[in-house]
Amino acid sequence: MSRLIALAAVLSLVAAPADAQTPCLNQSEAESIALVSMPAIIRDAGRVCAALPATSLLRRTSGPFLAKYDAEADRAWPAARQAIAKLSDPSVEVLLMSDYARPMLTSLFAPQITGRLQPRDCPTLDRLVTLLEPLPARNTAGIVVATLQYIKAEHARGAMRDAPDLPICAAKAAQ
Repeated sequence: MSRLIALAAVLSLVAAPADAQTPCLNQSEAESIALVSMPAIIRDAGRVCAALPATSLLRRTSGPFLAKYDAEADRAWPAARQAIAKLSDPSVEVLLMSDYARPMLTSLFAPQITGRLQPRDCPTLDRLVTLLEPLPARNTAGIVVATLQYIKAEHARGAMRDAPDLPICAAKAAQ
């Protein structure tokens, strides 16, 4: 759960200063940002969790698992760029067109998440990654965003104290 809250913190970094009119990201927009961030987060978590066995999925620096996330991150970047621009000052949109924008953003995002990891978290995180491994990357991003929406809703009703204020729109009720 702390890793999901950490991802929430990363999403909150792209938001403009808080005000009542700040737009929110819909599920698709939030998933695109999650997809773009995931390869760097997974790689950095592997670095932080260096005490795990070398055979651990989290410790791998290449292979089909990471290739799947890299490919989805590439596909998601145009939508993520638009989502970030939606939350930012309009002048940021021009900067996001640079070839340097994505590597810069992901290099800032990953440590925001992995910096909260403790060595005791690594076996659990490795287990979660192993359980999510067979899923398409988009499904994993959907799980992350749905969990963040749940955390935001629980925080709004007072059931959770330490949840970050996320620029994610409330989940639509099932009909």
